[in-house]
Amino acid sequence: MYFLIDPVYSPDNYLPYASEIDKAYSGSGAVALATVVRTGENGHSKIGDKLFVRENGENEGSIGDDGEDNQARNKAFELMIHGRNEYVTTKSGTEYFIEAYTTPPQLVICGGGHVARALASLAKPLEFRLFITDDREEFANDDRFPEADIIISETPEQALPQLPINPNTFIVVATRGHRYDNVALLAAAKTSAKYVGLMGSKRKTILIYEDLIRGGLEYDRLNEIRSPIGLDIRARTPEEIAISIMSEILMFRLGGSGAPMKLDKKQIDRIKIKVNRDSKTFVETT
Repeated sequence: MYFLIDPVYSPDNYLPYASEIDKAYSGSGAVALATVVRTGENGHSKIGDKLFVRENGENEGSIGDDGEDNQARNKAFELMIHGRNEYVTTKSGTEYFIEAYTTPPQLVICGGGHVARALASLAKPLEFRLFITDDREEFANDDRFPEADIIISETPEQALPQLPINPNTFIVVATRGHRYDNVALLAAAKTSAKYVGLMGSKRKTILIYEDLIRGGLEYDRLNEIRSPIGLDIRARTPEEIAISIMSEILMFRLGGSGAPMKLDKKQIDRIKIKVNRDSKTFVETT
């Protein structure tokens, strides 16, 4: 993770963009700001030069030549989806920090069962806006989901069009049965949400995918769906399953791999060899 501390010597350098950044956080179009932090020997920029990129393709400023600006624009569009940042070095040696701004992440849970209840409790501490849909009022109410920003007691195909879904939205389908999951997943797949997941077994997933293909869902969109949802941690209880699901959502959002961070055997072997060598050297010199 990188942080950029950018001193503002003049309001003209940054403040014109501040209001658009604020609007991006409030649900307007995503934006990104690239700032030169080191110039290369063959670059055409100076430290502090900026390129401001809007979601609609418009941009202002420059961080160098056309090639560097095009590279930064492409990187901006890539980062805008999830509001990420990145440190980039160009071929000329110019280095810039680019940060994208977008709406806060949103979690939509289709279904109000035990896993949904456990998953909802994880959403707010992680700063997700939380939306709940279930056509049963006893499962879709403020008492059951006090964390929710919006609760709609309707079927997913009725509820999803009413929600402010965007690419930074994560939809989890966990309804009460195959028939409901089928319809809910199709409705979720038709939204702009980049992450759509279905809770269930592989067998259930295969059967529903067959129905979706027969129904004309495009292959590329089907291939984007995460099902069975979650990371394999051998989860069994609703709380464990919720952690598995949220772990995958965070992995997807933050660009992680989901792999353990444990040192591998080769690294441990090198440490052991070094310690043994250092110990031998110490003994020989005493």
